[in-house]
Amino acid sequence: MKVKKKPKFERWMSRAYKRVKPSWRRPRGRQSKIRIKEKAKLRMPTPSYGVPKRLRYLHPSGLREVLIHNVDELLRVNPKGEVARIASKVGKKKRTEIIKKAEELKVRILNP
Repeated sequence: MKVKKKPKFERWMSRAYKRVKPSWRRPRGRQSKIRIKEKAKLRMPTPSYGVPKRLRYLHPSGLREVLIHNVDELLRVNPKGEVARIASKVGKKKRTEIIKKAEELKVRILNP
């Protein structure tokens, strides 16, 4: 399923003033053209720009990411539909154990 590209949601007047950062802020003005959703003005983020539920939280490879802290959690990973990501808190010793076990089980690790 192909997903359309979202527009870049910019803050009103962020192009005109350096002090106004481009990060999104909801327009709350009474006569704001963006809040009223006037044609040819900046787009506002709405739920309609969201990704379909079945495509959410997927890795760009199309597989579901699973966070791993130890070897036991690695055993629960399905190599056909999931990929593993080792948690940042895991140390060098345990990380090498996880990588060896993943090679045996043919589980792909995103951050070896």
